[in-house]
Amino acid sequence: MIAIAGILPAMSCAAQLTLDYCQEKAHENYPMLKKYGIVEKMEALDLSDVNKGWLPQATLYGQGTIQNAVPAFPEALRGVLAQMGQDYKGLGKFQYKIGLDVNQTIWDGGVSKSRRASARADALEQSAALDVQLYGLNEQVQGLFFGILLIEEQIKQTEETLGVINANLTRLRAMLQNGTAMQSDVDMLEAQGLTIGQQLTAARGSALQYREALGILMGEDVTADTFDCPAAELPADMTSARPELKLFEARRDANDVRKAAVKASLMPRIGLFASIYEGYPGLDYFASMRDRSMSFNAMAGVKVSWNISSLYDRKNSLTRIRLADESVEVDRQMFMRNTELSVSKSRREIETMRKTMADDSRIVALRANVRNAAESQLRNGVIDATDLLAKISDENQARLNAAYHQIRLTQMIYALKDILNR
Repeated sequence: MIAIAGILPAMSCAAQLTLDYCQEKAHENYPMLKKYGIVEKMEALDLSDVNKGWLPQATLYGQGTIQNAVPAFPEALRGVLAQMGQDYKGLGKFQYKIGLDVNQTIWDGGVSKSRRASARADALEQSAALDVQLYGLNEQVQGLFFGILLIEEQIKQTEETLGVINANLTRLRAMLQNGTAMQSDVDMLEAQGLTIGQQLTAARGSALQYREALGILMGEDVTADTFDCPAAELPADMTSARPELKLFEARRDANDVRKAAVKASLMPRIGLFASIYEGYPGLDYFASMRDRSMSFNAMAGVKVSWNISSLYDRKNSLTRIRLADESVEVDRQMFMRNTELSVSKSRREIETMRKTMADDSRIVALRANVRNAAESQLRNGVIDATDLLAKISDENQARLNAAYHQIRLTQMIYALKDILNR
Protein backbone atom coordinates (compact mmCIF):
# COMPACT_ATOMS: atom_id res chain seq x y z
CA MET A 1 0.00 0.00 0.00
CA ILE A 2 1.26 3.51 -0.83
CA ALA A 3 1.65 5.49 2.40
CA ILE A 4 0.61 9.14 2.41
CA ALA A 5 3.21 11.03 4.41
CA GLY A 6 1.88 13.56 6.84
CA ILE A 7 -1.77 12.47 6.69
CA LEU A 8 -3.52 11.19 9.76
CA PRO A 9 -0.56 9.74 11.69
CA ALA A 10 -2.99 8.11 14.10
CA MET A 11 -4.88 6.37 11.29
CA SER A 12 -3.11 2.99 11.46
CA CYS A 13 -5.22 0.37 13.16
CA ALA A 14 -4.20 -1.54 16.24
CA ALA A 15 -2.59 -4.84 15.28
CA GLN A 16 -5.21 -7.25 16.55
CA LEU A 17 -7.43 -8.70 13.84
CA THR A 18 -5.81 -8.98 10.42
CA LEU A 19 -7.57 -9.60 7.15
CA ASP A 20 -5.80 -12.95 6.74
CA TYR A 21 -6.95 -14.03 10.20
CA CYS A 22 -10.55 -13.04 9.46
CA GLN A 23 -10.54 -14.97 6.19
CA GLU A 24 -8.99 -18.01 7.84
CA LYS A 25 -11.59 -18.05 10.62
CA ALA A 26 -14.40 -17.53 8.11
CA HIS A 27 -13.17 -20.54 6.13
CA GLU A 28 -12.96 -22.69 9.26
CA ASN A 29 -16.49 -21.68 10.26
CA TYR A 30 -18.02 -22.12 6.80
CA PRO A 31 -20.67 -24.90 6.86
CA MET A 32 -19.67 -25.99 3.36
CA LEU A 33 -16.32 -27.11 4.81
CA LYS A 34 -18.00 -30.25 6.12
CA LYS A 35 -18.62 -31.37 2.55
CA TYR A 36 -14.91 -32.07 2.05
CA GLY A 37 -15.18 -34.86 4.61
CA ILE A 38 -18.33 -36.15 2.94
CA VAL A 39 -16.58 -36.23 -0.45
CA GLU A 40 -13.65 -38.18 1.04
CA LYS A 41 -15.98 -40.71 2.66
CA MET A 42 -17.97 -41.14 -0.55
CA GLU A 43 -14.75 -41.72 -2.49
CA ALA A 44 -13.64 -44.33 0.04
CA LEU A 45 -17.02 -46.10 -0.25
CA ASP A 46 -16.88 -46.10 -4.06
CA LEU A 47 -13.34 -47.50 -4.07
CA SER A 48 -14.37 -50.12 -1.53
CA ASP A 49 -17.25 -51.19 -3.77
CA VAL A 50 -14.91 -51.51 -6.74
CA ASN A 51 -12.42 -53.61 -4.77
CA LYS A 52 -15.19 -55.85 -3.51
CA GLY A 53 -16.03 -56.59 -7.12
CA TRP A 54 -12.93 -58.81 -7.17
CA LEU A 55 -14.26 -60.96 -4.34
CA PRO A 56 -16.04 -64.18 -5.27
CA GLN A 57 -19.66 -63.39 -6.13
CA ALA A 58 -22.02 -66.01 -4.66
CA THR A 59 -25.71 -66.54 -5.37
CA LEU A 60 -27.82 -68.90 -3.26
CA TYR A 61 -31.06 -69.97 -4.89
CA GLY A 62 -33.91 -72.44 -4.80
CA GLN A 63 -36.36 -73.26 -7.55
CA GLY A 64 -39.07 -75.70 -8.51
CA THR A 65 -40.59 -76.21 -11.97
CA ILE A 66 -43.15 -78.36 -13.67
CA GLN A 67 -42.80 -79.12 -17.37
CA ASN A 68 -45.11 -80.46 -20.04
CA ALA A 69 -42.31 -82.48 -21.64
CA VAL A 70 -39.07 -84.01 -20.44
CA PRO A 71 -36.32 -86.16 -22.02
CA ALA A 72 -37.22 -89.85 -22.13
CA PHE A 73 -36.10 -93.02 -23.92
CA PRO A 74 -38.12 -94.19 -26.93
CA GLU A 75 -40.71 -96.86 -26.04
CA ALA A 76 -38.89 -99.53 -28.05
CA LEU A 77 -35.65 -98.87 -26.23
CA ARG A 78 -37.42 -98.80 -22.87
CA GLY A 79 -38.87 -102.25 -23.70
CA VAL A 80 -35.46 -103.65 -24.52
CA LEU A 81 -34.00 -102.19 -21.31
CA ALA A 82 -36.92 -103.58 -19.30
CA GLN A 83 -36.21 -107.07 -20.64
CA MET A 84 -32.67 -106.61 -19.36
CA GLY A 85 -33.99 -105.69 -15.94
CA GLN A 86 -33.36 -101.95 -16.27
CA ASP A 87 -36.30 -99.65 -15.52
CA TYR A 88 -35.77 -96.16 -17.08
CA LYS A 89 -38.95 -94.21 -16.44
CA GLY A 90 -37.49 -90.99 -17.86
CA LEU A 91 -37.16 -87.65 -16.15
CA GLY A 92 -39.99 -86.46 -13.96
CA LYS A 93 -41.98 -83.41 -15.02
CA PHE A 94 -41.65 -81.90 -11.54
CA GLN A 95 -38.08 -80.68 -11.01
CA TYR A 96 -36.53 -78.83 -8.07
CA LYS A 97 -33.16 -77.78 -6.74
CA ILE A 98 -31.41 -75.76 -4.06
CA GLY A 99 -28.00 -74.53 -5.10
CA LEU A 100 -25.11 -72.10 -4.92
CA ASP A 101 -23.42 -70.38 -7.87
CA VAL A 102 -19.98 -68.82 -7.39
CA ASN A 103 -18.20 -66.56 -9.91
CA GLN A 104 -14.66 -65.20 -9.62
CA THR A 105 -13.41 -62.53 -12.01
CA ILE A 106 -9.91 -63.08 -13.34
CA TRP A 107 -9.79 -60.21 -15.84
CA ASP A 108 -12.51 -57.64 -16.45
CA GLY A 109 -10.94 -55.81 -19.38
CA GLY A 110 -9.99 -52.77 -17.27
CA VAL A 111 -13.54 -52.01 -16.01
CA SER A 112 -12.59 -51.99 -12.34
CA LYS A 113 -9.52 -49.86 -13.09
CA SER A 114 -11.69 -47.30 -14.88
CA ARG A 115 -14.23 -47.37 -12.05
CA ARG A 116 -11.50 -46.63 -9.50
CA ALA A 117 -10.19 -43.82 -11.69
CA SER A 118 -13.74 -42.51 -12.06
CA ALA A 119 -14.29 -42.49 -8.29
CA ARG A 120 -11.09 -40.53 -7.76
CA ALA A 121 -11.83 -38.15 -10.62
CA ASP A 122 -15.36 -37.47 -9.35
CA ALA A 123 -13.99 -36.78 -5.86
CA LEU A 124 -11.38 -34.38 -7.25
CA GLU A 125 -14.01 -32.58 -9.31
CA GLN A 126 -16.32 -32.21 -6.32
CA SER A 127 -13.46 -30.98 -4.14
CA ALA A 128 -12.44 -28.46 -6.80
CA ALA A 129 -16.04 -27.22 -6.99
CA LEU A 130 -16.03 -26.78 -3.20
CA ASP A 131 -12.74 -24.87 -3.46
CA VAL A 132 -14.44 -22.43 -5.84
CA GLN A 133 -17.37 -21.92 -3.46
CA LEU A 134 -15.05 -21.48 -0.49
CA TYR A 135 -12.88 -19.00 -2.38
CA GLY A 136 -15.91 -16.79 -2.98
CA LEU A 137 -16.07 -16.29 0.78
CA ASN A 138 -12.94 -14.12 0.60
CA GLU A 139 -14.81 -11.38 -1.24
CA GLN A 140 -17.49 -11.27 1.47
CA VAL A 141 -14.93 -11.05 4.25
CA GLN A 142 -12.95 -8.36 2.44
CA GLY A 143 -16.07 -6.26 1.85
CA LEU A 144 -16.98 -6.34 5.54
CA PHE A 145 -13.39 -5.88 6.75
CA PHE A 146 -12.68 -2.80 4.66
CA GLY A 147 -16.20 -1.52 5.27
CA ILE A 148 -15.43 -1.51 8.99
CA LEU A 149 -12.16 0.34 8.40
CA LEU A 150 -13.89 2.99 6.26
CA ILE A 151 -16.80 3.55 8.65
CA GLU A 152 -14.58 3.72 11.71
CA GLU A 153 -12.26 6.17 9.97
CA GLN A 154 -15.35 8.25 9.21
CA ILE A 155 -16.29 8.04 12.90
CA LYS A 156 -12.81 9.13 13.90
CA GLN A 157 -12.75 12.14 11.59
CA THR A 158 -16.28 13.12 12.57
CA GLU A 159 -15.31 13.02 16.25
CA GLU A 160 -12.36 15.29 15.51
CA THR A 161 -14.62 17.67 13.59
CA LEU A 162 -17.07 17.68 16.48
CA GLY A 163 -14.18 18.56 18.78
CA VAL A 164 -13.28 21.53 16.55
CA ILE A 165 -16.90 22.72 16.55
CA ASN A 166 -17.23 22.40 20.32
CA ALA A 167 -13.98 24.32 20.84
CA ASN A 168 -15.25 27.15 18.65
CA LEU A 169 -18.64 26.99 20.36
CA THR A 170 -16.93 27.55 23.70
CA ARG A 171 -15.12 30.60 22.29
CA LEU A 172 -18.33 32.01 20.79
CA ARG A 173 -20.19 31.66 24.07
CA ALA A 174 -17.43 33.59 25.79
CA MET A 175 -17.58 36.19 23.04
CA LEU A 176 -21.36 36.37 23.43
CA GLN A 177 -20.98 37.18 27.10
CA ASN A 178 -18.50 39.91 26.16
CA GLY A 179 -20.88 41.28 23.54
CA THR A 180 -18.60 40.49 20.58
CA ALA A 181 -20.72 37.67 19.08
CA MET A 182 -24.34 37.15 18.23
CA GLN A 183 -26.66 34.53 19.69
CA SER A 184 -27.45 33.29 16.16
CA ASP A 185 -23.79 32.33 15.64
CA VAL A 186 -23.79 30.39 18.89
CA ASP A 187 -27.05 28.67 17.98
CA MET A 188 -25.74 27.77 14.53
CA LEU A 189 -22.61 26.07 15.89
CA GLU A 190 -24.59 24.29 18.58
CA ALA A 191 -27.11 23.00 16.00
CA GLN A 192 -24.27 21.81 13.78
CA GLY A 193 -22.70 20.02 16.72
CA LEU A 194 -25.96 18.22 17.47
CA THR A 195 -26.35 17.26 13.81
CA ILE A 196 -22.85 15.78 13.72
CA GLY A 197 -23.66 13.90 16.92
CA GLN A 198 -26.59 12.30 15.13
CA GLN A 199 -24.31 11.35 12.25
CA LEU A 200 -21.92 9.76 14.73
CA THR A 201 -24.73 7.68 16.24
CA ALA A 202 -25.76 6.43 12.78
CA ALA A 203 -22.15 5.66 11.80
CA ARG A 204 -21.52 3.73 15.03
CA GLY A 205 -24.67 1.71 14.39
CA SER A 206 -23.48 0.86 10.87
CA ALA A 207 -20.05 -0.14 12.17
CA LEU A 208 -21.68 -2.45 14.70
CA GLN A 209 -23.80 -4.08 11.98
CA TYR A 210 -20.70 -4.71 9.87
CA ARG A 211 -18.86 -6.17 12.87
CA GLU A 212 -21.77 -8.45 13.73
CA ALA A 213 -22.00 -9.68 10.12
CA LEU A 214 -18.26 -10.39 10.04
CA GLY A 215 -18.51 -12.11 13.42
CA ILE A 216 -21.21 -14.43 12.06
CA LEU A 217 -18.94 -15.43 9.16
CA MET A 218 -15.98 -15.96 11.52
CA GLY A 219 -17.94 -17.69 14.27
CA GLU A 220 -16.70 -15.37 16.99
CA ASP A 221 -17.55 -12.02 18.58
CA VAL A 222 -15.54 -9.15 17.05
CA THR A 223 -17.67 -6.23 18.23
CA ALA A 224 -15.00 -5.07 20.69
CA ASP A 225 -11.89 -5.80 18.60
CA THR A 226 -9.81 -3.46 16.51
CA PHE A 227 -8.72 -4.23 12.97
CA ASP A 228 -5.24 -4.03 11.53
CA CYS A 229 -5.17 -1.96 8.36
CA PRO A 230 -3.13 -4.27 6.06
CA ALA A 231 -0.25 -3.30 3.85
CA ALA A 232 -0.57 -4.36 0.24
CA GLU A 233 1.55 -4.35 -2.89
CA LEU A 234 0.63 -5.28 -6.42
CA PRO A 235 1.26 -8.98 -7.09
CA ALA A 236 4.44 -9.64 -9.04
CA ASP A 237 2.80 -12.43 -11.05
CA MET A 238 -0.29 -11.31 -12.96
CA THR A 239 -1.25 -14.80 -14.18
CA SER A 240 -4.38 -16.33 -12.73
CA ALA A 241 -4.14 -19.10 -10.15
CA ARG A 242 -7.83 -19.21 -9.33
CA PRO A 243 -9.41 -22.48 -8.11
CA GLU A 244 -11.76 -22.36 -11.12
CA LEU A 245 -8.82 -23.38 -13.30
CA LYS A 246 -8.31 -26.51 -11.22
CA LEU A 247 -12.03 -27.22 -11.56
CA PHE A 248 -11.78 -27.04 -15.36
CA GLU A 249 -8.78 -29.36 -15.24
CA ALA A 250 -10.63 -31.79 -12.98
CA ARG A 251 -13.55 -31.86 -15.42
CA ARG A 252 -11.24 -32.63 -18.33
CA ASP A 253 -9.60 -35.41 -16.31
CA ALA A 254 -13.04 -36.83 -15.52
CA ASN A 255 -13.83 -36.88 -19.24
CA ASP A 256 -10.56 -38.73 -19.93
CA VAL A 257 -11.62 -41.33 -17.37
CA ARG A 258 -14.97 -41.70 -19.12
CA LYS A 259 -13.18 -42.34 -22.41
CA ALA A 260 -11.19 -45.12 -20.76
CA ALA A 261 -14.42 -46.57 -19.38
CA VAL A 262 -15.97 -46.68 -22.88
CA LYS A 263 -12.92 -48.53 -24.21
CA ALA A 264 -12.96 -50.94 -21.26
CA SER A 265 -16.61 -51.77 -21.92
CA LEU A 266 -15.59 -53.25 -25.28
CA MET A 267 -13.14 -55.73 -23.78
CA PRO A 268 -14.00 -59.39 -23.04
CA ARG A 269 -14.22 -60.73 -19.50
CA ILE A 270 -12.57 -63.86 -18.15
CA GLY A 271 -13.61 -65.56 -14.96
CA LEU A 272 -13.93 -68.79 -13.02
CA PHE A 273 -17.26 -70.23 -12.02
CA ALA A 274 -18.57 -73.05 -9.85
CA SER A 275 -22.09 -74.34 -9.37
CA ILE A 276 -23.31 -76.83 -6.79
CA TYR A 277 -26.86 -77.91 -6.09
CA GLU A 278 -28.94 -80.55 -4.39
CA GLY A 279 -32.04 -81.49 -6.32
CA TYR A 280 -33.65 -83.36 -9.15
CA PRO A 281 -32.70 -84.05 -11.90
CA GLY A 282 -28.95 -84.31 -11.41
CA LEU A 283 -26.24 -83.81 -13.99
CA ASP A 284 -26.35 -87.55 -14.67
CA TYR A 285 -29.61 -87.72 -16.64
CA PHE A 286 -29.47 -91.51 -16.99
CA ALA A 287 -29.37 -91.92 -13.20
CA SER A 288 -32.20 -89.41 -12.82
CA MET A 289 -34.30 -91.27 -15.37
CA ARG A 290 -33.95 -94.44 -13.34
CA ASP A 291 -34.13 -92.93 -9.83
CA ARG A 292 -36.10 -89.73 -9.21
CA SER A 293 -34.60 -88.94 -5.82
CA MET A 294 -32.47 -85.85 -5.02
CA SER A 295 -28.74 -85.92 -5.73
CA PHE A 296 -25.72 -83.70 -5.12
CA ASN A 297 -24.20 -82.10 -8.23
CA ALA A 298 -21.21 -79.84 -8.85
CA MET A 299 -19.66 -78.14 -11.87
CA ALA A 300 -16.72 -75.70 -12.28
CA GLY A 301 -14.90 -74.12 -15.17
CA VAL A 302 -13.60 -71.03 -16.98
CA LYS A 303 -15.89 -68.54 -18.71
CA VAL A 304 -15.09 -65.96 -21.37
CA SER A 305 -17.78 -63.39 -22.20
CA TRP A 306 -17.85 -60.41 -24.54
CA ASN A 307 -20.70 -57.92 -24.55
CA ILE A 308 -20.58 -56.84 -28.19
CA SER A 309 -23.68 -54.65 -27.73
CA SER A 310 -21.28 -52.02 -26.32
CA LEU A 311 -20.27 -51.39 -29.91
CA TYR A 312 -23.72 -49.99 -30.66
CA ASP A 313 -23.35 -46.77 -28.69
CA ARG A 314 -19.54 -46.50 -28.58
CA LYS A 315 -19.41 -43.74 -31.20
CA ASN A 316 -22.16 -41.70 -29.53
CA SER A 317 -20.56 -42.11 -26.12
CA LEU A 318 -17.19 -40.87 -27.36
CA THR A 319 -18.89 -37.98 -29.18
CA ARG A 320 -20.66 -36.90 -25.98
CA ILE A 321 -17.35 -36.93 -24.11
CA ARG A 322 -15.68 -34.91 -26.85
CA LEU A 323 -18.48 -32.33 -26.75
CA ALA A 324 -18.18 -32.20 -22.95
CA ASP A 325 -14.45 -31.49 -23.36
CA GLU A 326 -15.22 -28.70 -25.82
CA SER A 327 -17.76 -27.21 -23.40
CA VAL A 328 -15.19 -27.22 -20.59
CA GLU A 329 -12.67 -25.48 -22.84
CA VAL A 330 -15.21 -22.81 -23.79
CA ASP A 331 -15.96 -22.21 -20.11
CA ARG A 332 -12.23 -21.96 -19.37
CA GLN A 333 -11.64 -19.48 -22.19
CA MET A 334 -14.58 -17.35 -21.05
CA PHE A 335 -13.28 -17.37 -17.49
CA MET A 336 -9.78 -16.35 -18.60
CA ARG A 337 -11.21 -13.58 -20.78
CA ASN A 338 -13.35 -12.22 -17.96
CA THR A 339 -10.37 -12.45 -15.59
CA GLU A 340 -8.22 -10.51 -18.04
CA LEU A 341 -10.87 -7.80 -18.31
CA SER A 342 -11.24 -7.62 -14.53
CA VAL A 343 -7.47 -7.40 -14.04
CA SER A 344 -7.18 -4.63 -16.62
CA LYS A 345 -10.01 -2.66 -15.02
CA SER A 346 -8.61 -3.16 -11.53
CA ARG A 347 -5.12 -2.01 -12.51
CA ARG A 348 -6.52 1.13 -14.15
CA GLU A 349 -8.53 1.91 -11.02
CA ILE A 350 -5.44 1.44 -8.81
CA GLU A 351 -3.36 3.72 -11.02
CA THR A 352 -6.10 6.36 -10.99
CA MET A 353 -6.38 6.14 -7.21
CA ARG A 354 -2.63 6.57 -6.81
CA LYS A 355 -2.68 9.69 -8.94
CA THR A 356 -5.65 11.01 -6.97
CA MET A 357 -3.83 10.41 -3.68
CA ALA A 358 -0.76 12.38 -4.79
CA ASP A 359 -2.30 15.71 -3.69
CA ASP A 360 -4.19 14.50 -0.60
CA SER A 361 -1.52 15.70 1.83
CA ARG A 362 -1.41 19.17 0.32
CA ILE A 363 -5.21 19.50 0.22
CA VAL A 364 -5.56 18.53 3.88
CA ALA A 365 -2.83 20.99 4.91
CA LEU A 366 -4.40 23.82 2.90
CA ARG A 367 -7.89 23.15 4.27
CA ALA A 368 -6.49 23.14 7.80
CA ASN A 369 -4.79 26.50 7.18
CA VAL A 370 -8.01 27.98 5.84
CA ARG A 371 -9.98 26.72 8.84
CA ASN A 372 -7.41 28.13 11.28
CA ALA A 373 -7.56 31.49 9.51
CA ALA A 374 -11.37 31.41 9.63
CA GLU A 375 -11.31 30.80 13.38
CA SER A 376 -9.07 33.86 13.79
CA GLN A 377 -11.37 35.90 11.56
CA LEU A 378 -14.39 34.84 13.58
CA ARG A 379 -12.73 35.96 16.80
CA ASN A 380 -12.01 39.30 15.16
CA GLY A 381 -15.56 39.64 13.85
CA VAL A 382 -14.55 39.51 10.19
CA ILE A 383 -16.72 36.46 9.34
CA ASP A 384 -19.74 34.80 10.91
CA ALA A 385 -20.39 31.22 12.06
CA THR A 386 -21.74 30.21 8.66
CA ASP A 387 -18.42 30.91 6.98
CA LEU A 388 -16.53 29.07 9.71
CA LEU A 389 -18.75 26.01 9.44
CA ALA A 390 -18.12 25.90 5.71
CA LYS A 391 -14.36 25.90 6.30
CA ILE A 392 -14.63 23.24 9.00
CA SER A 393 -16.77 21.10 6.68
CA ASP A 394 -14.23 21.51 3.86
CA GLU A 395 -11.37 20.38 6.11
CA ASN A 396 -13.37 17.43 7.42
CA GLN A 397 -14.22 16.34 3.88
CA ALA A 398 -10.57 16.65 2.83
CA ARG A 399 -9.45 14.43 5.70
CA LEU A 400 -12.22 11.92 5.01
CA ASN A 401 -11.25 11.82 1.32
CA ALA A 402 -7.60 11.21 2.20
CA ALA A 403 -8.48 8.40 4.58
CA TYR A 404 -10.98 6.93 2.11
CA HIS A 405 -8.41 6.97 -0.70
CA GLN A 406 -5.81 5.21 1.44
CA ILE A 407 -8.14 2.44 2.57
CA ARG A 408 -9.74 2.08 -0.86
CA LEU A 409 -6.32 1.69 -2.50
CA THR A 410 -5.56 -1.18 -0.16
CA GLN A 411 -8.97 -2.70 -0.85
CA MET A 412 -8.44 -2.39 -4.62
CA ILE A 413 -5.07 -4.15 -4.42
CA TYR A 414 -6.57 -6.96 -2.35
CA ALA A 415 -9.43 -7.21 -4.86
CA LEU A 416 -6.85 -7.59 -7.64
CA LYS A 417 -5.09 -10.28 -5.63
CA ASP A 418 -8.45 -11.98 -5.18
CA ILE A 419 -9.09 -11.90 -8.92
CA LEU A 420 -5.75 -13.64 -9.52
CA ASN A 421 -5.53 -15.67 -6.28
CA ARG A 422 -2.06 -14.22 -5.66
